[in-house]
Amino acid sequence: MNIHSFVAMTPVQPARAHTPDPDKRTAILDAALDLFVERGYYGTAVPLVAERAGVGAGTIYRYFKSKEDLVNSLYRQVKQSLANFVLMGVKQDVPAREVFRQLWFRLAEFAQKYPKGFAFLELHHHGSYLDDESRAIEARILDLTRAFIMRLQVEKVVKPIAPMTLMIIVYWSFIGLTRCAQEGRIEITDEVLAQTEQCVWEAIRY
Repeated sequence: MNIHSFVAMTPVQPARAHTPDPDKRTAILDAALDLFVERGYYGTAVPLVAERAGVGAGTIYRYFKSKEDLVNSLYRQVKQSLANFVLMGVKQDVPAREVFRQLWFRLAEFAQKYPKGFAFLELHHHGSYLDDESRAIEARILDLTRAFIMRLQVEKVVKPIAPMTLMIIVYWSFIGLTRCAQEGRIEITDEVLAQTEQCVWEAIRY
């Protein structure tokens, strides 16, 4: 699967009279990101988003059909940004061990640069309000990861157990690390990242 398929490359057209203003749309999405992280989906009302964005409540419905449409638009944007940031920065023509290391550090860099976006994805990626298009993005990422793991299993690089189990070991180790950092229980330095990456690799390698 081509990693470029995760990235939406739709150009923004210049605003014209009676044409939705892209700056207002961005302000709405930024406000929604803050509130969905702070209050969750059900604790966030459309008027709160409008107030935070500095627009009228009715203005939001010029850009999004509903709160559900808003959260899904935001989810797709952040998820695609994550996939683009992580995958596009990885060199493919290196040993699998190096690819794994690059993925770990790129994921960490995204979480550090865009903490609200990363927190939003963790809070909402199993939400019942996510639509088919949003779930399809998650499915494509899982399929890509599963295919990568299965190739490494054929090459006897990682353990021959269910790919999803290996994904859980890796990803939730990373989530645990970031949550401890958010709670102030640990500082994520380059040394800590390198040490945890090595430990996780040892847990899954053949």
